[in-house]
Amino acid sequence: MRSPLETIRFTQRLVSTDSFWPHLSESLRAFSAALAIAVGLGLAIGFWLGFSRLAGDVLEPMLVALYSIPKITLYPIVLLAFGLGMPAKIAFGAIHGIIPIALFTINAVRNVKPILIKTGRVFALSRSEMVASVLFPAAAPEIFTGFRVGFSLTLIGTLLGEMFAAQRGLGYLLMTAIGLHNVDVIMSVTFLLVLGAASVSSLLLAIDRRLHRSA
Repeated sequence: MRSPLETIRFTQRLVSTDSFWPHLSESLRAFSAALAIAVGLGLAIGFWLGFSRLAGDVLEPMLVALYSIPKITLYPIVLLAFGLGMPAKIAFGAIHGIIPIALFTINAVRNVKPILIKTGRVFALSRSEMVASVLFPAAAPEIFTGFRVGFSLTLIGTLLGEMFAAQRGLGYLLMTAIGLHNVDVIMSVTFLLVLGAASVSSLLLAIDRRLHRSA
C-alpha cells in the first residue's frame, strides 16, 4: 500500500506521461457511447412499458429478472457477439445501464397524474407528442434519478469490459498493473477513477435533489 501523499505524487507523474492519455481517451469514448445507448434504449423501453399497461405487466417482470442476473456471466456471450475491442466494451457498459434507467422510467411514467394524461388525450396528442409534452416533463425528476443510477452502473460495466478483454483503457491499465503487482499504478488509477466518479456523481445528486424539490 501507499500513503495518500505518495499516491497523489505518483498520479501527477502518471498523468504527465504520453502513454496515459490514450488509455483515458479510450475509456471516455467507450463510456460515452455506452451511456448514450443505455439512456436512449432505457428511456424508450421505460416510456413504452410505462404507458402501455398490458406490455408493462408482461415485460416488466422479465426486466426485473434480467436485472438480477450477475452481468459478468453474460460477458462470454458479449465477446462472442462483438469480439475483443471497443464494441464489446460499449455493449457491456450499456447492458449495465439500460435496465435501471428503464425501470425508473416505468415507475416515473406510472406516477404521472392521470389528469395530465387525460388532458393530453383531450387534445388528441399523438404518442410522441404525449411523451414530449406531458410524460417527460412530469416524470423528469424520477427519470433523472434513474439516469444517475444508470450512469454509475454503465461506468462500472465499461471498466469491467476493459479489464477482461481489451488492450487499451483505464480498466486494461488497472488489470495490467494488478498482474504486474505495480502498486503505484493500481493506487493511482483507482484514485483517478474514484475522484472522477465521485465528482460527477455529486454533481448529478445535486441536480437530482433540485429537480425533486422543484417538482
